Amino acid sequence: MGHAVTLIRSFSLSDVAEYAYAATAPAGSRLIFLAGACPLNKDGSTAAVGDYAGQAAKALENMQTALTDSGASLHDIISTRVLVASSRQQDLGAAWEVVRAFFGDHDVPSTLMGVTVLGYEDQLVEIEAVAAVLDS
Repeated sequence: MGHAVTLIRSFSLSDVAEYAYAATAPAGSRLIFLAGACPLNKDGSTAAVGDYAGQAAKALENMQTALTDSGASLHDIISTRVLVASSRQQDLGAAWEVVRAFFGDHDVPSTLMGVTVLGYEDQLVEIEAVAAVLDS
């Protein structure tokens, strides 16, 4: 089955960003809005306490599970929002490097934000995503 998402790169904007600036999905595609993926273990405990990169990796693992359970895959993601509980660019960068490596060539439009606090004890990273699929 083909993928619904088309990534759009704007050559009129800065090439510093390591992701597409926009994405589209055709009419008739089914949108999947994923809740923020958190770095939680199956028992509900927070993974990788104190480790931005480790929490980003666990959140992505959990996001991948939610995608699979929704009938979607990584290449069906149309956008992400990465929330990092820090005001330090270095911490945001540590989480972003993991996210960027995970997506590889499917560099979806993304927003990286520093926030004051996240919902779970010791939580440092949360990743929201929207996916689009073509049902057969």
